[in-house]
Amino acid sequence: MPTPHTRVHTGLRTVVVAPPPHRPALPPPAPRPARPGAAAEPRGNAAAARGVAHGMAPTPSDPPAPGVRARDPRTAVLIGLMTAVALAAIDSTIVATAVPSIVGDLGSYTLYPWMFSGFLLTQAVSIPFYARLADTYGRKPLLLVGTAVFLAASVLAGAAWSMEALIAGRVLQGVGAGAIGSISMTIAGDLYPVAERGRANAALSSVWGISAVLGPAVGGLFSDLVSWRWIFLVNIPVGLVALWLVHRNFTEVVGERPNRARLDVGGAVLLLTGATLIMLGLLESGTRWAWGSVPSTAVLAAGAAATAAFAWWENRAAAPMMPPRLWTRRVFIGVNTANAAVGVLLIAPVTMLPTFAQGVLGAGAAVAGFVVSAQSIGWPAASSLSAHLYMRAGFRQTALLGVLFTLTAGTMLLFVDEGTALGYIALCCLVQGAGLGLLSTSTVVGVQSLVPWDERGVVTGAAMFSRSVGSAVGAAVFGAVANSTLSTWFAGAPERIRGALPQGVDEAGAVLARADDPEVLRYVQEGLTLATHRVFLGLLVVSAVAFVALAATARRWEPHHVRPRERG
Repeated sequence: MPTPHTRVHTGLRTVVVAPPPHRPALPPPAPRPARPGAAAEPRGNAAAARGVAHGMAPTPSDPPAPGVRARDPRTAVLIGLMTAVALAAIDSTIVATAVPSIVGDLGSYTLYPWMFSGFLLTQAVSIPFYARLADTYGRKPLLLVGTAVFLAASVLAGAAWSMEALIAGRVLQGVGAGAIGSISMTIAGDLYPVAERGRANAALSSVWGISAVLGPAVGGLFSDLVSWRWIFLVNIPVGLVALWLVHRNFTEVVGERPNRARLDVGGAVLLLTGATLIMLGLLESGTRWAWGSVPSTAVLAAGAAATAAFAWWENRAAAPMMPPRLWTRRVFIGVNTANAAVGVLLIAPVTMLPTFAQGVLGAGAAVAGFVVSAQSIGWPAASSLSAHLYMRAGFRQTALLGVLFTLTAGTMLLFVDEGTALGYIALCCLVQGAGLGLLSTSTVVGVQSLVPWDERGVVTGAAMFSRSVGSAVGAAVFGAVANSTLSTWFAGAPERIRGALPQGVDEAGAVLARADDPEVLRYVQEGLTLATHRVFLGLLVVSAVAFVALAATARRWEPHHVRPRERG
């Protein structure tokens, strides 16, 4: 018996979603009228999306059996995408609680920050490159290659014999994770029309947010119960399942393009150089180098120069990784600024609140982790509602509502001190998670609805790139702010206790655990409170910037253009 397939022609591509054999499918439902205020997709693009979503009608030779409901093959694809996204997201934070075990086995304490930054850096830089390739050669091959790289790097990290080898594995993991995050979101945009896309993107976005928040708790469990090496090795069986689901259920027939654009290697090199130098300057300034010193200034200036050269190059490249014309509209500027804010607002509480809860409020490691994980409850709850909101009120209004939630959470966090109840902090995290859920989903689906198929990868990649850069830079900047605050605070401590004080936030927990001098305890706790307050103030500023950027966009986000081949 022939197997029915859905063939959806989107310009130069045909997406084929193969349902399980011998399963009849449901007839297409009647189209729903557009609601006032909701953004429209490009006309041909919307038709293609409707075909993917509702075109599972049976062939004449295979009529549906009465009372039998076909399984939507897109569900299997989405589960595979969610599994891959969960692995990439959780690995961005999973090493946080395993640092003592890793350093105890491998040594090189001074290098360990690059376990975080190396992953975040290569993940961020590789996203635009993958996005451009996906628009040129198709989504599926790039996703499969990226996932395979991620799994191979996990083997290297799990078998690491030195800190340098572990960092190399983390850097390669970031290269693979860059493909997983952006291309998964793009595939969801291809498979679902705008009315349904919110649920798919909400699922992926929620998995990403929940996994990143739960990463430290999972890492701690593996480190305590088995070995820190299993936080990487567990990726292998789970990742293979994700690969199989996508490979088995999603087929993309790529049409011939007479003039396939060359890869923007020059842009990739300049972006990698600029991002690496800026990250190096942010990480080392205030610790190894003093802010404003010659090394700090030189490295940051070189990074800024490379970034400026990247912008110049992209204006002249035949196939730029980030087409400048997509950055000239206020809507793209607002969306990418908002997604950078999402990255910052997600990573900063995860890195600061557990230390504050344990060191100042006296919570245990597990309790501190659960307090922060309240953010992962608000995120999916709000994401699941975002589609209902933006189909009625519009993408811009939904995103602004999300920022209002994060502003509220940031204001609430400013009142946290030594006497604050853990439940209050959990409530703050819950409110912030709800804001991030509304903001992340509405902005990504919104920009996907503005462009045709062969630009959807680029705009999705730009949003995910902004989010990754926000996480990487946010972790570095707020870490530097916290460490600088502690250094200044401890400089005023009595001479007799200065030697017992920690060198930074990362050492504060260990110092508090073994300190028996009340004055040392008081100085460290007061310093942590001050440092945490300054980070919270920074989060409030980040939310305010995102609100201004989104408020400056048009009230209704309209497609920029409809290409001739997409008309009628």
